[in-house]
Amino acid sequence: MSFSGDVKQELARHISEARHCMLAEIASLIQTSGYIKTNKDANMVIKLQTENAAVARKYFTLIKKTFRINAEVSLRRNTALKKNQVYMLYISGYEDCTKVLQATGIMVDADKGIIRNDINPVTVRQTCCRRAYLRGAFLGTGSVSNPEKSYHLEFVHPDESYAASLRNLINSFRMDSKIVIRKNNYVVYLKEGAQIVDLLNVMGAHMALMELENIRIIKEMRNNVNRLVNCETANLNKTVSASVRQVEDINYLKKNIGLSALPPNLEEVALCRLQNPSASLKELGEKLNPPVGKSGVNHRLRKLSELANQLREERGGN
Repeated sequence: MSFSGDVKQELARHISEARHCMLAEIASLIQTSGYIKTNKDANMVIKLQTENAAVARKYFTLIKKTFRINAEVSLRRNTALKKNQVYMLYISGYEDCTKVLQATGIMVDADKGIIRNDINPVTVRQTCCRRAYLRGAFLGTGSVSNPEKSYHLEFVHPDESYAASLRNLINSFRMDSKIVIRKNNYVVYLKEGAQIVDLLNVMGAHMALMELENIRIIKEMRNNVNRLVNCETANLNKTVSASVRQVEDINYLKKNIGLSALPPNLEEVALCRLQNPSASLKELGEKLNPPVGKSGVNHRLRKLSELANQLREERGGN
């Protein structure tokens, strides 16, 4: 099973004790993976569709516990994918549907049949209800990528106003979710590992949270080691390249004017560099008598380079 599937399995096992939290989660499931149908005979149907058996069981359980209604369940095969089973859950009848929709805050006016597209602020007034609503929203339309590969959690919904209200609900927990349009849908997403961890905690997916945190720690350690190795390699390459140029300049001076013609301090560091071509500036300075600091050694080597370049110019580059 995928990491996203593991998260949904964990969330599906989480049943709130308070009725108001159950209502918030039912509302989110209906608004994310269900639709409401009214026919010309004033009859109503609330239909929820999911490919996840655990989500179907949870919705059935919440409806039964909260309203003492047994949702009708049917099963069919997804002909588009030719393998996945789709669970269809129905609540039928004007009275039962109205009861559910009014209690969850989805129906604004029963007489006029006005259904709201965004999240009802009353439904998520309490912090525990906001957590429950996000839990249901993830079960209905959420997904999270494999943290071994990338950090990305998203909710997909066709309605812009709903996506905006969901984004605001997530951000009420001090996160920074954003919306992007993908095809005909609005995608509310988080891309930072730390914020995904926070949202998993808010929704109650604590086992998935621990797994993601372990992966984050390992990846961070691996990245730190790689950065250190790359930095050390770059410094080593830089030191080796500088040493090669210094040895070339010193040999050029030795061949053309002799090192004895140099000032004593430059002759000393030149001989020391020829004897220790791979030594660092600090190591060279420690070998001089008296010892010289890195900046002093660097100054002398730079002076040798300038003398070699000057001599090359005087002799036409030979």
